[in-house]
Amino acid sequence: MAADAPAADRHEPRVALVTGGASGIGAALAVAYAEHGVRVVVGSFPGDPHDPQETAARVRAVGGECVVVEVDVRDSAQVEAFAQRAVDEWGRLDVAVAAAGVLRKAPLAELSDSAWDDLVSVDLTGVLRTLRSAAARMGHGGAMVAVSSIAGGVYGWGDHAHYGAAKAGVIGLCRSLAVELAPRGIRVNTVVPGLIETPQSSDPVNSLGPEGLRAAGAGIPWGRVGRAEEVATVIRFLTGPDAGYVTGQELVVDGGLTVRMPA
Repeated sequence: MAADAPAADRHEPRVALVTGGASGIGAALAVAYAEHGVRVVVGSFPGDPHDPQETAARVRAVGGECVVVEVDVRDSAQVEAFAQRAVDEWGRLDVAVAAAGVLRKAPLAELSDSAWDDLVSVDLTGVLRTLRSAAARMGHGGAMVAVSSIAGGVYGWGDHAHYGAAKAGVIGLCRSLAVELAPRGIRVNTVVPGLIETPQSSDPVNSLGPEGLRAAGAGIPWGRVGRAEEVATVIRFLTGPDAGYVTGQELVVDGGLTVRMPA
């Protein structure tokens, strides 16, 4: 589809791409879209231990429509096919959300080139591939969001330099795309989640684990860690008509964690 594709028929339901849709924020977002009449193409990594059909069942339970597509965001051809599925299925693409990501703990002395390249290929270049493929199929009124993190997006995190660098890079990427795509009427924003309870953050090896999350919640002004659904509703807002003049921004969703003055 040409890069200057016309705006899709406004009377038809909108269509959204969501990578990382088998669990966590991506799965919650697919349901949030379905609750508001948005059709969803759910992208799921073939090696993900979580079943994307559970997301599809949740979508259908609220009366929504979705298709599940296996996609490895490290592969440009797969991402192109993923984006095209929206057009083939429903004739349009209005929204794209890059929520796929991996998290690996690696102290600097053990951070090999291959470990760096593999994580960055998912968490940063995978975002580029997703938004690039989506933009080629969007018309005026399109909206895109990428999921960053306070680790890299706001704070540093020891033993996670590759993750932090990728998540910081997502913000710069989206700022630049917001400027580039504005003449085409396509908005691009970033959501920066704080400590959110997801399968990724509950991993005790590479992240905080359940106990670490509970302990961290005491240091958050809101008194607890966040839920995936609370991030999903923010993304839905940013990609919806009520945020029609918002582009190139980073919205932190962290219960006040990053604004609390240290004791």
